[in-house]
Amino acid sequence: MNNKINNYLIINYFKVLLNTVLVSFCLGLILNLFEEVEFFKNSDESLFIPVVLTLSYIPNLIFINLMPFIIFISGMLFFISIKNNNELLTLKVFGYSNAKIIALIGIISFLWGLIILTVINPITSDMVKYYEKTKSNYSKDTDHLVTINRNGVWIKEVKDNNLYIINADRLEANNLIDLSINVISKDNILKKRIESKKANITLNNWEVKKPKIFNFDAEGNIDIQESMSMEFVSFYNVEKLNNLFKNLDTISFIELLTEHENLVVRGYEKTTISEKINSFFALPFFLSLMTVLAAIFTINNRNSNNINYLMIAVLTCAVIYYMKDLSVALGKSDRISPEISVWIPIIIIGLINSVGLLQINEK
Repeated sequence: MNNKINNYLIINYFKVLLNTVLVSFCLGLILNLFEEVEFFKNSDESLFIPVVLTLSYIPNLIFINLMPFIIFISGMLFFISIKNNNELLTLKVFGYSNAKIIALIGIISFLWGLIILTVINPITSDMVKYYEKTKSNYSKDTDHLVTINRNGVWIKEVKDNNLYIINADRLEANNLIDLSINVISKDNILKKRIESKKANITLNNWEVKKPKIFNFDAEGNIDIQESMSMEFVSFYNVEKLNNLFKNLDTISFIELLTEHENLVVRGYEKTTISEKINSFFALPFFLSLMTVLAAIFTINNRNSNNINYLMIAVLTCAVIYYMKDLSVALGKSDRISPEISVWIPIIIIGLINSVGLLQINEK
């Protein structure tokens, strides 16, 4: 009998969760589609490309960024349904206390979080990677492009009728290591090559240390020059490159764990990677606690007005979102550890839940 009741609760909870995800997906699809259409309004592309890009972007937004709030709304809707249908009283007859029901749904939410990390996230990260790659191909700002791959950092710039192909082994602090700059004319002729072990790129005026300059003339002769330092003006500096590195949505949770050291060598900030890993680890706990919080609001509330429930859900989501955002901002400003900043909202919600569960258990 207990297994049948458990299956009944789990199936009904997943039905509510699925409906909430579908509604959120449709809303996200509509809103983001307008943004993509605006991006392509001056191009000859059909509506197919904006739709494909939107479908590539929305799953990561729904399953990774917004899932805690979707879980909260789903939890409220689920507990409202069993409360309004007097199923809570029936369940108590079969020995199911409020705490037992909440624990069951909370565990299911935790397991759902694990499924997202191990099964869904690798798919959504590849979709975001496709989204960024495809959209960059249609970007108007093609004179300035950056690519980060296993071969290091690659930068393309066009200025003074010359094409500059810049390659470095890695970004280390404020320096590009093992730098090479190829200057190609508009006729696709290599004019100059600059090599250096290190270049400080704190500013747009790079300080290239001990450069070796290879000048190529029309006859194929090479003139080699060396100096202690030289200045190279670029569109990019360390802040712009770091901002590019900070987008880790294209890398899955599993890749972050297995490729952690390689990512640091390639130039990703160690603290940013650690923060992202901790946010992934925290996701199942976040989902579980949001489910418990939804149950506390619903079961403890004697008002049966669904509009009031909706207002409570929206207000709570807004407060938690800004609390989470504030905590991350404190971590980025080095006032607290970035890793700890991820867990502070979860700890606070856990303390609130502990008080609420005591009240529910008394009922």
